[in-house]
Amino acid sequence: MFDAKTFLKTVPDLPGVYRMLDQKDTVIYVGKAKQLKKRLSSYFRQNVAGVKTRALVSHIRQVEFTVTQSETEALILENNLIKQFLPKYNVLLRDDKSYPFILISGHKHPRISAHRGPRKVEGQYFGPYPSAGAVWESLKLLQKVFPIRQCEDGFYRARTRPCLQYQLKLCSAPCVGKISDEDYAEQVRNTSLFLSGKSHQLIEQLVGTMEQASNELAFEKAAGIRDQIIALRKVQEQQYVSGDQEEMDVVALEWSHGVACVHVLFIRDHKVLGSKNFFPKVPADAEPTEILPSFLAQFYLSGAGGQMVPKEIVLSQSIEDETELAQAISEMAQRKVSLTLAKRGEKARYLALAQKNAAVAAATRLSVKDQVAVRYRELRELLGLVQLERMECFDISHTMGQQTIASCVVFDGQGPNKSEYRRFNVEGVTPGDDYAAMAFALEKRYGKLQDESKIPDLILIDGGLGQLNQAVEFFSGWTFAHKPLLVGVAKGTSRKPGLETLILPDNPTGFALPAESPALHLMQQIRDEAHRFAITGHRNKRGKNLLKSPLENIDGVGEKRRQALLQYLGGLQGVLKASVDELATVPGISRQQAEKIYQACHQN
Repeated sequence: MFDAKTFLKTVPDLPGVYRMLDQKDTVIYVGKAKQLKKRLSSYFRQNVAGVKTRALVSHIRQVEFTVTQSETEALILENNLIKQFLPKYNVLLRDDKSYPFILISGHKHPRISAHRGPRKVEGQYFGPYPSAGAVWESLKLLQKVFPIRQCEDGFYRARTRPCLQYQLKLCSAPCVGKISDEDYAEQVRNTSLFLSGKSHQLIEQLVGTMEQASNELAFEKAAGIRDQIIALRKVQEQQYVSGDQEEMDVVALEWSHGVACVHVLFIRDHKVLGSKNFFPKVPADAEPTEILPSFLAQFYLSGAGGQMVPKEIVLSQSIEDETELAQAISEMAQRKVSLTLAKRGEKARYLALAQKNAAVAAATRLSVKDQVAVRYRELRELLGLVQLERMECFDISHTMGQQTIASCVVFDGQGPNKSEYRRFNVEGVTPGDDYAAMAFALEKRYGKLQDESKIPDLILIDGGLGQLNQAVEFFSGWTFAHKPLLVGVAKGTSRKPGLETLILPDNPTGFALPAESPALHLMQQIRDEAHRFAITGHRNKRGKNLLKSPLENIDGVGEKRRQALLQYLGGLQGVLKASVDELATVPGISRQQAEKIYQACHQN
């Protein structure tokens, strides 16, 4: 047992971060404190408040701490450690992707494009947008109003005549001089104004330019500007919301029956760019007051949040350590960021919208969660299992025996657990032998398994008796005390959903379930997910092989010689058409190497 009394004598009265570990030296909780001694002492009192805290303390076998200069520094360190260790008793936000922006590059003829990741490319960035779909929709719309190029730089440099985009009036073809540099720069400035939320100012400028062109009798130019003005006014009508607030995020929390939903409304340049729902993983018996501050710290102090922090964050409720959190976010964003509550006006209307969305999303999630629980209970009772907390399903995918991929998907009590999914490149088996491929996948998955917590209660095999027998044979030598139940899921004769046959080791003839059975629906779901995961991997592998150059993996032909072949013979098609004598004329290619290259290019 952990000797708290002795440990607390070593703890200083300074700000810092502490890590609590269990008997396996796994970090189970990370916290911060203004005074480490005072905070840690509160965990080891005789009458500790809170079910979650008592459960946490019962598992503590070791406590480590790190002293920091300030509470703000402790907050940042706490967030980094939570991301690193993912402790089971912390509220966890599992959303580490970066958010997309629209980029106008700094080229002579700037390109407008979607951008995600570090902002290393020189140019103007607009956003962030809540999803890639919102970016592509905006780019598609902008292309109709401002004919700025969206093509890759390599395509742009290689043009000798206008492409189809020019014919469709979606690009002004600066690559071949169909527009002057001055006019193109004007289009870029107009695009920048529009993306900055200054569409009213832009329209006023365009009206003035149109009248000037008309007075100068440049009627064709005036007509083009008129069309732009009409298109811009239509865009203004289509925008979701437009208001007085220039830049802020509105964050609303809904907590209902163990399901937490945080809805974030992104407002930039006076427009609502979109919104996103987040469902943090909340430990059992956690206090609802922990959720929002944990979310804000992990969301805005992470890499993705750091590059999209607005000037103001409107919250649905007050939080503990609000001042310290605002200071930490400001330091990360390198500008002042305020956390506020909205009680009236436009901010309150935005907050009401966010709160409503959070409530709807939480109710939907709760409904889905209840359905999943019913399906699990039905399947557990059907198969006579004591518990059903983890299921795994295997599938094999290939084309005529080539590029064979085996998939393993994992469902826990909440549904799909995608972080546990695995794919295996099947090697060393006869092409097309699904039985041997299944044996290979099982050996890869469980052959060196050491963590008993990863042993599933149920393993589903997508296939008939032959595939199931491979699993039975593999588990005949199983040394762990816990042995999973094996079930084969064979498609019916018509291969229609609802006609599947379930095969058990002691019932090889199999049996069917009613089409409306929740247990059958759960097995169909995990089987379909395994099939999707396998076929996606197979298609990716097949696509890479199709794109792979036959010049690769030829002994004695490295990158420089490949480049010499392609340049001297006019690309890959020229190499494929060349004879041995023609290949031998390439500088650096001997007669012997030319014969190898010819054989590699014509072996199929």
